[in-house]
Amino acid sequence: MPERRAGRAALLLIDFFNPRGFDGGSLGAAALRAAGNTARLKARLRKAGVPAIYANDNFGNWESEFSELVATCRTIRGVPAAIADLLAPIAGDRSVLKPRHSAFFETPLEFLLDELGIGMLILAGVSADSCIMFTAHDAYLRKLDLWVPADCVASPKPAYTRAALTHQERVLRASIVPSDADLTRMLSRRRQKRKSATSGK
Repeated sequence: MPERRAGRAALLLIDFFNPRGFDGGSLGAAALRAAGNTARLKARLRKAGVPAIYANDNFGNWESEFSELVATCRTIRGVPAAIADLLAPIAGDRSVLKPRHSAFFETPLEFLLDELGIGMLILAGVSADSCIMFTAHDAYLRKLDLWVPADCVASPKPAYTRAALTHQERVLRASIVPSDADLTRMLSRRRQKRKSATSGK
């Protein structure tokens, strides 16, 4: 498999497609805001050559495919359809369906990241205190750099999001700067961080 390159990043979009409507207005509104910010970030990253990977729950439906899930959400009025319109995958995007919280658990995500030579993950999605958190921990254990833009994740309560981001910044050494950050600076900073760690400085 290709060696991971410190400067090679990927955007991982987690659980934005939810046919159940996010089980409540507060989470739905927060998820929609995060989706709008993520859509703009995704467009900027695509121009920079950063691939996008969707990791979504299959909601216990083992016969499902990601494209079917997106199509289903488009038919559900309100937040599910609005998010599907904002973040529907386009040519070149990848996807995995996950059975549990972490995007790594029992999915081919790690193999895919190795194939793409990814050294940094940019995490966006729902929920910051659950599936984003589990995925971030698994990414950290695999020595991947992390950027979790604070305005691209959502939780049932704002306090949950703040606590989750604080934990990810402190414990997992993730950057949590918002999505409008300078991409060149973000990627080069992560490269420099890895280079310094390797050299022992």
